Amino acid sequence: MADQPRIYSIKELNRYIRMKLESDGLLCDIWLRGEISNYTHHSSGHMYFTLKDKDSRLKCIMFASHNQKLPFIPREGTKVMARGNVSVYERDGAYQFYVTQMQPDGIGSLYLAFEQLKTKLESEGLFDPSRKRPLPRFPKAIGVVTSPTGAAVRDVLITLQRRFPNVNVTLVPVLVQGPQAAPAIVKAIETLNRLNEVDVLIVGRGGGSLEELWAFNEEIVARSIAASLIPVISAVGHETDYTIADFVADLRAATPTAAAELAVPHIAELHQELSHLKRRLRQALQNNVRIRKERLQRILRSPLFMHPRRYLLEQAERLDRLNEALRVRISRYAERNRDRLLRLKVGLAGGHPGAKAQYAAKRRDNASRRLEAAMTGIFKEQQHRLGGSMRQLDALSPLKVMARGYSLAYDEAEQRLIRSICDVQPGELIKLRLADGRLDCHVWSMKGEDEPSGTS
Repeated sequence: MADQPRIYSIKELNRYIRMKLESDGLLCDIWLRGEISNYTHHSSGHMYFTLKDKDSRLKCIMFASHNQKLPFIPREGTKVMARGNVSVYERDGAYQFYVTQMQPDGIGSLYLAFEQLKTKLESEGLFDPSRKRPLPRFPKAIGVVTSPTGAAVRDVLITLQRRFPNVNVTLVPVLVQGPQAAPAIVKAIETLNRLNEVDVLIVGRGGGSLEELWAFNEEIVARSIAASLIPVISAVGHETDYTIADFVADLRAATPTAAAELAVPHIAELHQELSHLKRRLRQALQNNVRIRKERLQRILRSPLFMHPRRYLLEQAERLDRLNEALRVRISRYAERNRDRLLRLKVGLAGGHPGAKAQYAAKRRDNASRRLEAAMTGIFKEQQHRLGGSMRQLDALSPLKVMARGYSLAYDEAEQRLIRSICDVQPGELIKLRLADGRLDCHVWSMKGEDEPSGTS
């Protein structure tokens, strides 16, 4: 039986097609040119429309998170260039274009170059607000880099003269349009930085088309502004015009006139501020004088100034009490120190080496007498015991026994005491020890205590 073919659901097929479209390198990021039709701006903020040309059309959607950044408002019939990706809406099985960026058609390559350079410089941190420097509040000199013949330079000079007449203005005329404009602007910025005679730079020109303003979108101009040691105000075109120079500069002005207003304070406002400060200072001084005068009046009305003698007498009385308290405290302190000194003297006398030696000698004499008495007692006791022992020993001495007629019998070698007749044999020599000497005897016969008389 042949294998049954796998059957897919519509959802699986639409998902497969969507994955294929989204994995395509061309379709995941593509620019399209067309005319807007069937335009609807939904209440959710999303835009739904169709892009068409003379031969075909394509459904499109632009989510609110992307269209909020649009620099223009799309209209029915507007020709645009749109950037985005192609995918499939699975529920309806229809493929559509998801737009992320959109610009009116006609600026094509310039707009792409603008976006690419903007992304590049932004990634390098040249737009970071932390690197932007504040402008000096009272600049002594202003450098202006612009065309010497346009309306922009006239507006800047008139505004500077009107707002702050004392400021010096250094005008560096440059081309602001055409292929030589960007190098001329860079050279002017570098020259003013090298001379270091101005406090603020105004770089800009009047309004115009994207092509006319393009010199201020050049990378060399942007990097020159970023490298400037002098704070730079960008004043290019009208309020709706944005250039790369605006993002890199320390401050963006909507117009050249606005740049002049931002660069210097208004002298009338300064006079007004000074007048206000003078009034505040005068009021502060008057209040200070009034407060000090009132304080002086209170001091003059105080009892100290009205009755100084009474105050002095009170202080004198207080001084007497303090003197008396001091005398009592000194007396008590001296008495405590005398008692302490006496105790120290007694302790010191007891610790004197002579006294210690005398006390040690007394203890030695007493110990010597006690030792002598103890030794005498022990000697007498031992002597008495020795005498008793000697008398007892004398009473038990064999010599005493022999003195009463007894004798001791030893063998011939006098090594063994004979205690029984069994210890000798007839014919042996024995020795008898008497109280007054010794006898050598010969055993001729023996008789025990139980044997009859005459037995040999």
